[in-house]
Amino acid sequence: MNWKWEVFFDALPLVTKGLTITISLTIICYLFALLFGFVWVFLRRIPSKIINWIVTWTMEFIRSTPPLVQLFFLYFGWPMVPVVGVSLSPFTCAVIGLGIHTSTYIGEVYRSGIESVDKGQWEASTALNLTTRQKWLKIILPQAVPPTIPMLGNYFIILFKEVPLASTVGVLGILALANNYGAAHFRYLEPLTIVALLFLLLSYPSSLLINKLEKKMNRRFDKKSSTGSISM
Repeated sequence: MNWKWEVFFDALPLVTKGLTITISLTIICYLFALLFGFVWVFLRRIPSKIINWIVTWTMEFIRSTPPLVQLFFLYFGWPMVPVVGVSLSPFTCAVIGLGIHTSTYIGEVYRSGIESVDKGQWEASTALNLTTRQKWLKIILPQAVPPTIPMLGNYFIILFKEVPLASTVGVLGILALANNYGAAHFRYLEPLTIVALLFLLLSYPSSLLINKLEKKMNRRFDKKSSTGSISM
């Protein structure tokens, strides 16, 4: 199949129409994953071996199965579940499926940040007789979350690259529109190239920004650690 610029420019307006849906789906899924990540963290901190085992196994199961299979289950299988099964829109399936899948990784990022908080901070918050809410919001999370920002940024980029999977359940993002154009005109090379270029133009600057932020955070924490060693 020979490359044709006229096909490229003819497909460009149609494919870019799905850019709004792709970006909005990425942002909504990511916000959902950020919030649900805390759910995994707090469930794993419940002092019960049975609950901890169930939560850990569930997270491993979600991480070990492809997100595409999870999307298919939510869209095609979930309505068939007796009593609780309801039909979900393609966009809702994508948000829930991709959001929960990403949240299992983000939950581990949160957990590593929380475990990095010095034990003395926990003891100090207890000595000050702070409530559980005050302890987490004023002491623990402000110290645990900032170091994890670069890793959270990397998962945002990964999620952005996984969002095209939503086209398999009917979300009309850029990939779905490119496939539709290809099916209508029997030309897939040009529209799929547009999709690749759009993802490159959006993800590459984001990765540069994340790397810059990571270096900035590393310098900040190195400075703090060196200052702390001097004061000691």
